[in-house]
Amino acid sequence: MPAGPPFWSAESHAARRPYLAARARIVSALRAWFAARGFVEVETAALQVSPGNETHLHAFETGLIGPDQTRRTLFLCTSPEFACKKLMAAGETRLVEFARVFRNRERGVLHHPEFTMLEWYRAEASYEELMEDCAALLQEAARAGGGGLLQHRGRTADPFRPPERLTVSTAFMRYAGIDLLRTVVEGRGDRDALAAEAKTAGVAIADNDTWGDIFSRILVERVDPHLGIGRATILTEYPLPLAALARAKLGSDQVAERFELYACGVELANAFAELTDAAEQRARFADAMTEKDRIYAERYPIDEDFLAALSHMPPTSGIALGLDRLVMLVTGAERIDQVIWVPVVEPE
Repeated sequence: MPAGPPFWSAESHAARRPYLAARARIVSALRAWFAARGFVEVETAALQVSPGNETHLHAFETGLIGPDQTRRTLFLCTSPEFACKKLMAAGETRLVEFARVFRNRERGVLHHPEFTMLEWYRAEASYEELMEDCAALLQEAARAGGGGLLQHRGRTADPFRPPERLTVSTAFMRYAGIDLLRTVVEGRGDRDALAAEAKTAGVAIADNDTWGDIFSRILVERVDPHLGIGRATILTEYPLPLAALARAKLGSDQVAERFELYACGVELANAFAELTDAAEQRARFADAMTEKDRIYAERYPIDEDFLAALSHMPPTSGIALGLDRLVMLVTGAERIDQVIWVPVVEPE
């Protein structure tokens, strides 16, 4: 938090309380929305064998000590995704969780070490159904928070307008003049081809940047600021090298069934038509951990129990939405700590 009185001082609390009261109303409204549609609300464990296997994801590590004093390394969850998918494999068909999650090395206007992730999953559903969910939930949150525009840093979005749907390749061409899919061949990113496109577009890159590094730099510098302006944007069909836990689009070796939701230039949610091929998922995890080791000299274990459950999961679509960010945009709060009841203290 910024320097000043502690969050528990009467002065600080009085300034934050309107945002916190709105948060409570928004959470109540969203819970009612999911309950009315037959979702069961679950509570998954905060301690996990693996915190996930994304290259740039950083977890809090801890230890489980047994009665015989043996110690096993565990991690605070960065997302309830693995646990929720195990429940889908067990037979649940619609579930939702308002999960407390923890991510290290993250602190800023839009980032907090501990925050709330709203995740929900639909069995036998396309990821287009999640797009409809997103549009409805933006409206529910806005009504509960006061019914106005979403806003952040001078940008606004009308939550009652249908979101724009835009493919990643179209966005790259529109806002950066880059032919992204020309650099994706047989599911892999052609680093040199994207580097050439970036240089032509005037995007600075480093000699050791990978295809994914260059993609991220273009996205952040040239594309993100234009998304969700006036109305929300649903950015669809992520390139296959960035599929993560999403399946490839049927018949394509270039794009995956993955989308992200933006409003006011802020990323709010990340969604997948879930990959159920355990062998393919293992290979993706291995590639990501190799890259993590190269960059950060660390890697996380693979949750073998998750991979075992994956092949038993029905066709499913799932999404994770940053609840705190949504509350920020609904209330007009400038910083994420303004909408969190008890922020994590800053290191001295």
